[in-house]
Amino acid sequence: MSTENALLTILVEKINNDTLVLPTLPAIALKVRKAADDPAVNLNKMGDVIGQDPALSARMMKIANSAYLGRTVKVENLHQAVTRIGLRQIKNIATALAMEQLFVSKNPIVSDYLAKLWDRTVDVTANAMAVYQMYIKHNSNSKPLNVDSLTLAALVHNIGVLPILSEAERHQDVFANPTFLNVAIQKLAGRLGATIMREWGFSEEMVQITENWRSLKYQTDKISFIDFVRIGAVLSGAISSHKDTVMNLCQRKGIVQDLNILDSEEFKEIRDDAKAIFK
Repeated sequence: MSTENALLTILVEKINNDTLVLPTLPAIALKVRKAADDPAVNLNKMGDVIGQDPALSARMMKIANSAYLGRTVKVENLHQAVTRIGLRQIKNIATALAMEQLFVSKNPIVSDYLAKLWDRTVDVTANAMAVYQMYIKHNSNSKPLNVDSLTLAALVHNIGVLPILSEAERHQDVFANPTFLNVAIQKLAGRLGATIMREWGFSEEMVQITENWRSLKYQTDKISFIDFVRIGAVLSGAISSHKDTVMNLCQRKGIVQDLNILDSEEFKEIRDDAKAIFK
């Protein structure tokens, strides 16, 4: 049996037996989500929860001061940052900012693979966010999507790759041949992503994004998060085979009327601002 088939067989068997180890949400994200769901929570309490994680606190400050929230007056402390972001948004933003903690491994080969995967994920997210900002600017009458939910959707879109890499860690020859790994990812990552999102208690829309972003058979009638994730994936090179189809669809839906906008300095600036949040 080839290494590729061995890895696929093991993965499918473990998925079917419910024995594949799935990633768990980072502890700080769980704490923030639990606090956000507590009717008695206030901004001070939320600030205390976030303050337990210095890395998340620093990123919250960064996002509160970013062009992403369109503010010019700088916040000076975590309490001001939490106040500016607001309790409604904080659940998704904190989860999104904590995601990077999942892309780590003690194994140097896997660690290198995960670092590249995280960079690509950030690239997809920044492009998706920038396309969304341009869409809102040119379609001021449209009903806006929730931008922090879009950010989270883009950051988790490829989460199904993580358990595949964990399993591949036990078969290190797989990493010497990226084709083996890519076959497993293409075949199983969507299904695994959906399982993870359900396990984490996310909405059905998030489940569908992780399961179907690669498959253009899955379409929504109205403009939705998955459209922006797919465009982000095309612009960052994560989807190459259906590039023209994705772009034609986004023009037909009215997301981007003129594709030249995506080469403009304004677009690049918005994308780079979004990317800076996660660096």
